[in-house]
Amino acid sequence: MTNFYPFYYKDFQCIGGGCKHNCCIGWEIDIDPVTYKKYQGISGDLGNRLQENISTEDTPHFILQKEERCPFLNEANLCDIILEKGEDFLCQICSDHPRFRNFFESCTEVGLGLCCEEAARLILSQEEPFLMPEKKVEILSPEEVSFFRFRNDIFSKIGDRNLTLYKRILSLCQGYGISFPEKSLGEWADVFLSLEHLDKTWVLMLKALKQAESVEPLGEEWDIPLEQLLSYFIYRHLSGGLEDGRYGERILFAVLGVYMVSSLASLHIQQNGEISFSDFTELARLYSSEIEYSEENTETLLSLLQ
Repeated sequence: MTNFYPFYYKDFQCIGGGCKHNCCIGWEIDIDPVTYKKYQGISGDLGNRLQENISTEDTPHFILQKEERCPFLNEANLCDIILEKGEDFLCQICSDHPRFRNFFESCTEVGLGLCCEEAARLILSQEEPFLMPEKKVEILSPEEVSFFRFRNDIFSKIGDRNLTLYKRILSLCQGYGISFPEKSLGEWADVFLSLEHLDKTWVLMLKALKQAESVEPLGEEWDIPLEQLLSYFIYRHLSGGLEDGRYGERILFAVLGVYMVSSLASLHIQQNGEISFSDFTELARLYSSEIEYSEENTETLLSLLQ
């Protein structure tokens, strides 16, 4: 099956020990059957460590250590399994992260997840409008042809820089007969506070947002990073509509993500007088890790956007 990637995908490289939010900390790490069998064949000190640090309860997984660190993440924040055996011995989830895949009948689309700080920096720093290569495959179902045309039209509207981003979003919603729920910023903060949380920093931010009730909109100099953020959400989540038919809700889910990240960025300016690009990408990364990587949170928000 043919794979397709966003135009920036090839530029991604893991920054390893330089990452502030290591993906080997705080995440449950399941081990796929092929890799588990491979681990069982390793002898010596590493083999003993693997036996001691893998739980076979339910799906085999690593037993996290203090501060929820992977037992093979060393003091330099590098993976001992890679250092000793190479990347071929990583379990599938570690090998894939932060990549995600959208599966179609005739092809697969691969993307980079925003919860990775280097992926977030790469995605949000792009200057050109989001672009996917033309799908030159022998067979596309009529439904897929329709979907890709529909999505390309959305990307075209999002990338129309003759308009401010706010006007593009307004045009997008009006064009598809959908409307954003009428809730105040404080009410949206309450909605997000009611969801499950991973990071205490996220909760504190939401509480501050609730107290603020309203913030000044970000300046137009942030339109391009926000445009890239909106395109990312559309790319990652709209294809789910092929299964559940909730295209309108998924467009609004993308708009909601932009609204919340931009509101948090505005709050940051209100509190600190300015915001750097690094601060902005961290807000987007935090939003992604709290919302996109929880099926329960994503489903709750989609239901609210009906």
